[in-house]
Amino acid sequence: MITLTLTTTIILIAVSFGAGFIDSIAGGGGLLLLPALLVAGVPPQLTLGTNKFASSFGTTIAFINFVRNKKVVWRIVAVGLLFCLFGSAIGTKSVLLFSNESIGKIIVILLPLAMLATLVPRKTRTVTGELPNNGIYLKVPFINFFIGFYDGFFGPGTGSFLILAFYLFMGLDLVRASATAKAFNLASNISALLIFLLNGKVLFYLGIPLALANIAGNYLGSSLVLTIGSKVVKICLFISFITLTISLVFKYFIMQ
Repeated sequence: MITLTLTTTIILIAVSFGAGFIDSIAGGGGLLLLPALLVAGVPPQLTLGTNKFASSFGTTIAFINFVRNKKVVWRIVAVGLLFCLFGSAIGTKSVLLFSNESIGKIIVILLPLAMLATLVPRKTRTVTGELPNNGIYLKVPFINFFIGFYDGFFGPGTGSFLILAFYLFMGLDLVRASATAKAFNLASNISALLIFLLNGKVLFYLGIPLALANIAGNYLGSSLVLTIGSKVVKICLFISFITLTISLVFKYFIMQ
């Protein structure tokens, strides 16, 4: 059994709240919680499962807020949902084939790629327009399968990748892209979480308080998403990314 000090647990709860807040606004909240769990000494596979447990509950709250405000493009959800679930399941099964040490090093390598999704400049579009059929039936399955695979295999930055994909390739405005991305993010989270649960990769005594904090962060962030910009969030996320990446490089490469 993994033992964490009270101070470490409180810090992780605070990080989970911040991760939920950031994730509900611009995606990429996992870039905070996932490295924090690793630095705290939680093994990589348990880190991925526990992070997925917390984020699944938080994302549910954010998604409900978006649905209530009628910002979700349900046509895209209907076409891409199964592809997202399939990709997530394959990605999660792939993770379980690797050792804890290998996964730790893979995560360090993938972090910069995930971070790029939160740093790409975005301009808000004011016209949503009708979605072309070829865009729906060709682009949506492709986008959701590969991002679903990424979410199952790694996770952090998935929401940002989805927002960018729907904004750049489907022509949605930023708010609807974010809201629609939450539907797929939630679906892939649940799919991945089920596999982690079946394989005993979730620390419930830690995951439950992290989930409660993540729910609070997602609720606050999703409630303010229509009025708050993402510039400050990107800056904070970048600072956290630099600090946590240095810690992970030291843990999995220098200390080997």
